[in-house]
Amino acid sequence: MFLPRMQVNRSCAWWACLLLLWSTLSTRVAKVGGSHQSIPPSVVKLWASAFGGEMKSISAKYSGSQLLQKKYKEFERAVRVEEINGLSLVKRLAQDMEEMFHKKAQAMKRLVEAAEEAYLQHEEDPNLQYEYFNAVLINEVDEVGNSVELGGEFILQPNDHFNNLSVNLSLSVVQVPTNMYNKDSAIVNGVYWSEALNKVFVDNFERDPSLIWQYFGSAKGFFRQYPGIKWKPDEHGVIAFDCRNRKWYIQAATSPKDVVILVDVSGSMKGLRLTIARQTVSSILDTLGDDDFFNIIAYNEELHYVEPCLNGTLVQADITNKDHFREHLDKLFAQGIGMLDVALTEAFNLLSEFNETGRGSECSQAIMLVTDGAVDTYNAIFAKYNWPERKVRIFPYLIGRESAFADNLKWMACANKGYFTQISTLADVQENVMEYLHVLSRPKVIDQEHDTVWTEAYIDSTLEDSQGPVLMTTVAMPVFSTKNETRNRGILLGVVGTDVPVSELLKTIPKYKLGIHGYAFAITNNGYILTHPDLRPLYGAGKKRRKPNYSSVDLSEVEWEDKDDTLRNAMVNRKTGTFSMEVKKSVDKGKRVLVLHNDYYYTDIKGTPFSLGVALSRGHGKFFFRGNVTVEEGLHDLEHPDVALADEWTYCNTDEHPEHRYLSQIEAIKLYLGGHEPHLKCDKELIQEVLFDAVVTAPLEAYWTSLVLNKSENSDRGVEIAYLGTRTGLSRINLFVVPDELTNQDFLTAEDKEGVFNADHFPLWYKRAAEQVPGTFVYSLPFNSGSENKSVVLASTAIQLLDERKSPIAAAVGIQMKLEFFQKKFWTASRQNINCYLIDNNGFILVAEDYTLTGKFFGEAEGAVMSKLLQMGSFKRVTLYDYQALCWVYSESSDSGHTLLDPYFAFFSAIKWILTELVIFLVEFNLYSWWPSDHTAKGKNMLVPCDTEYPAFISERTIKENMGNLDCDGCIKSFVIQQIPSSNLFMVVVDNKCDCTMFEPITMDPIEIMYILHWPKTWAAHNESLKCERLKMQKDRRRPDTCHPFHPEDSSTISTVLLVILQIMHGMFSHGRGLH
Repeated sequence: MFLPRMQVNRSCAWWACLLLLWSTLSTRVAKVGGSHQSIPPSVVKLWASAFGGEMKSISAKYSGSQLLQKKYKEFERAVRVEEINGLSLVKRLAQDMEEMFHKKAQAMKRLVEAAEEAYLQHEEDPNLQYEYFNAVLINEVDEVGNSVELGGEFILQPNDHFNNLSVNLSLSVVQVPTNMYNKDSAIVNGVYWSEALNKVFVDNFERDPSLIWQYFGSAKGFFRQYPGIKWKPDEHGVIAFDCRNRKWYIQAATSPKDVVILVDVSGSMKGLRLTIARQTVSSILDTLGDDDFFNIIAYNEELHYVEPCLNGTLVQADITNKDHFREHLDKLFAQGIGMLDVALTEAFNLLSEFNETGRGSECSQAIMLVTDGAVDTYNAIFAKYNWPERKVRIFPYLIGRESAFADNLKWMACANKGYFTQISTLADVQENVMEYLHVLSRPKVIDQEHDTVWTEAYIDSTLEDSQGPVLMTTVAMPVFSTKNETRNRGILLGVVGTDVPVSELLKTIPKYKLGIHGYAFAITNNGYILTHPDLRPLYGAGKKRRKPNYSSVDLSEVEWEDKDDTLRNAMVNRKTGTFSMEVKKSVDKGKRVLVLHNDYYYTDIKGTPFSLGVALSRGHGKFFFRGNVTVEEGLHDLEHPDVALADEWTYCNTDEHPEHRYLSQIEAIKLYLGGHEPHLKCDKELIQEVLFDAVVTAPLEAYWTSLVLNKSENSDRGVEIAYLGTRTGLSRINLFVVPDELTNQDFLTAEDKEGVFNADHFPLWYKRAAEQVPGTFVYSLPFNSGSENKSVVLASTAIQLLDERKSPIAAAVGIQMKLEFFQKKFWTASRQNINCYLIDNNGFILVAEDYTLTGKFFGEAEGAVMSKLLQMGSFKRVTLYDYQALCWVYSESSDSGHTLLDPYFAFFSAIKWILTELVIFLVEFNLYSWWPSDHTAKGKNMLVPCDTEYPAFISERTIKENMGNLDCDGCIKSFVIQQIPSSNLFMVVVDNKCDCTMFEPITMDPIEIMYILHWPKTWAAHNESLKCERLKMQKDRRRPDTCHPFHPEDSSTISTVLLVILQIMHGMFSHGRGLH
């Protein structure tokens, strides 16, 4: 097959003539020797050498690499090379982060003090009338144009600090859950006294302009948010937000807990009651966090662990585990008789035995009882397992309208320091489930312990920026009643909090000190990632959809080469130390791999549950150099129009003061160096080095300009862009064509995320060039979306500071050229009996006679040849793992798990319940089950979290050339592979006379790691066992530093004497009667 005429240069260069000579010789050999044709390696080598020489000449000329190398050499004596002390670096970074976190915590402390003082001065007034700014109703008018009640005019202005959202920096707004009354007396009183927080909100923001949302979540359900912003309901007129089931609220309000949920599935629970029970259990799961442990046991005359695999143990309440249990809730069905005594005995034994293992929360313990009644108080069981210490609290939830057994359940709650609630409808579920949190918070409130809590990373869509939704952590503190008359009742008023974008953490990290492949990362006390360059929380078009389990990605899932979790466990246990290992880093959207040896340094961030780590790659990544130029010459060259600085690097902190937010980094540097802005904080060391790089790289501007002016040098406009980047994030770009004529418009723009300096990584072309042999170029096709991106080739090379192994990489330069231009340089002749390919060091095709193969993996086109190359060692296969993958599955059943996840599904279902009340007798006769209890959906394809294994390929540098033969059913297929000098490319010439389709192609498709299979049956049991082991597996974690399970002044306490009396009475009245 031949290329189209326009794509093939038919001029016969001298190496082409050699091929023609070979053609003649090989034809004669074929006549004598039959079908076997040998490809002369010497001819291939000459062709490869000639092409390599020409491409290096073009790349070096237009990139200016030799000029830049010369300029750095001229400054060699003026620079000082230093080896980076990783341990000192990570300690300093941890201290910087500690100061930043402390600043946020202090702001919350001021809010706590103001809130508690305001409540102390407030007298509850059940008749209080007060107009406040409701977040949904502000600026709303009625039919005649008047402001609606609780609305009113509320000035909103776009603010760049809040991503140009319209906000009010003087006032806060109040959001009330949809299922609560806006003017309820408790809410109005709470809103009234909490108005005092407005002044503190504003003061906090003035003290620390980097603060974003500040808020107070009330125990009554309302949410006060600063700055004020308008909230918009969804298409159903609902705002599905209740601050009390947010993790920051629950973590601050309560201590870690071990929970056993008992669900009555006896025959009386059929129909609507079982539906309410499922929703109740799901809402309880919503209130559990990563520091909690749980299990769910259904009972009738027998015990049924909802997940049989987890019989006799508790599991961590992370998102993955909770979702797994939710999927099983829909499988519950009601029948038989309820044996509560058996269930309670199992629950007490389970909590006791699990606590002895030391793997749980080792703090609060609770049994949640979801039932439609209890025929006894079960004193004997409580006396045996829980009295007099009553370490396990009992929280009964009576399902349905019947109250015949309410007294027994109330007594159980009171006798075991719990709380009783009755849930009659689906609409009642969420509000009633929340009540237990207030009980668990009492010991902390009585102790007046204002523990500062930090959440794991989560995504906030309200501050969505150009990169998509923003990753956050929240710092929160509880607010208590300090009135003397309520002290022993332990009244929790609510929780204050503020969000901290993870990007703010990255601003404290000097990327230039970490080297090209280095990075910083942080994890929580549970080992979950707070920030890591390999964390991928989003997917889909524009990367704006969050993955289901994004907030519980463990460090071991990205640093998976650490099979023993040595690094992870040391960081979880807040140790300071070092660790080393070889890593395989996938780059370029997972298609390429870099094999590096990383040294890790780690320590804890005091005052938080986080630990910080720094990874430095060995070799050039462990060295840093300092240059020195005058401020005058540095500023002069920094202001050149072709200069840009890394957008996400912090040269100067322009966020701290509002007047600096409109400054570019270069403008801020000028002000800082001019001494005109004493309040502007800048990285003096980084600025000194960026000035040095500006001076050294300045001559390239004139050099590139001269090439542009000499149009004959680039008459066919094959070279489009020259670019460079330095270790300080400085870049220069020169266009050899007008912008509209660029073949790839996205390269070196914000859309090309892997191609520019980022907060946590160097550009891809820079990283790949750094791993090439000095003086050689790395060529590649960009792997973007769309076939048009196959039409350019990038060529990059690294600039070393010194001629020695330990030399740091000073910069990288390169060019973008048209693929057509590149191919013309390769094609000088063509033959029908051979296929010629140009592939890179990862096996991707840059040039082939079949143009549709461009950009594809060579193994897909020539599976037999690629297999042989792997056997011969020219290429090696590297197995990579993705523990954050998403896989398509086909779901045939209704997505009941989804309906249970949505707290406002209950609200809409309540409407159906009202109608059901009209035919209540249907419920009693179990005819309600004929009416579907949730939204059903036909089978559909859906993405679910999964683990995958996939290959990458890399050439063996020491093997420059190779040749071989393949037996394809008696036909011998020959091939020759030859490295292109001064590049990462290989020329592969393959005899195409044989049909080798019996060899399977080699692909890079990921394979899902299956932990559970449905066939064959022999495998199903084995993989079910694997799945079970993964559920049971609990990695090392560190418990929170504080725990408040009990307090002697807790008003829920019943005296020991009273318990003895109750036990005696129980013995008298239950004589001759068994427990049921």
